[in-house]
Amino acid sequence: MQATVRTFDPATRSGSVFLDDGTEIPFGAAAFDAGPLRLLRSGQRVNIVMDGGEIAYITLSTFPVPGEVPGRS
Repeated sequence: MQATVRTFDPATRSGSVFLDDGTEIPFGAAAFDAGPLRLLRSGQRVNIVMDGGEIAYITLSTFPVPGEVPGRS
């Protein structure tokens, strides 16, 4: 699923994203640390993986999400 970064705090490695329908969802350090990222900026497009209503993984939209097969949607 894709989203847009709303906020990111490098000190806590947490922030929030907007889904395409405008819903804001927070993410914690565990979701950020699960991916290969070092920093996020407001407005960046990202891929997220939800687990139980929470973001479990976040990465840039140009990076593959674990378990996805490249070239398949």
